[in-house]
Amino acid sequence: MSETAVLRVRRLRPEARLPERATPGSTGYDLYACLDEDLVVGQEPTAVPTGIAVEAPPGYDVQVRPRSGLSLKGVQVTFGTIDSDYRGELLVTMYVLPYREPHVVRPGDRIAQLVVGRTADVAVKEVGGLSATRRGAGGHGSTGS
Repeated sequence: MSETAVLRVRRLRPEARLPERATPGSTGYDLYACLDEDLVVGQEPTAVPTGIAVEAPPGYDVQVRPRSGLSLKGVQVTFGTIDSDYRGELLVTMYVLPYREPHVVRPGDRIAQLVVGRTADVAVKEVGGLSATRRGAGGHGSTGS
């Protein structure tokens, strides 16, 4: 039997909550705001503290992703990668869309998801050309709307 990989999490403040899955089938682990008081998030990007730091197991990638429930309300979270050698506090960058009212983040609110996946160790090699495909260099929106 193979050993289960472990995401090491350090609480930087006693009131910080560890990431946890909402259901057994959840891909992401909920991240929680670790605040002393309510924080108003407007159109300007705001770094919201989580009160935790993480250490990914070798060969794994850790990403911060938005929560769909907040996105539906116009509250945006920037996608972010937590580098394997970063040991500082996880901060979640949040903002609201221009046509939405400011959003109040309260201590302990679920603000984002932490998704852990395996990484592929590949070599980068410069080449003179790439293989041809039907799509070619077609970019954003080139395969349909």
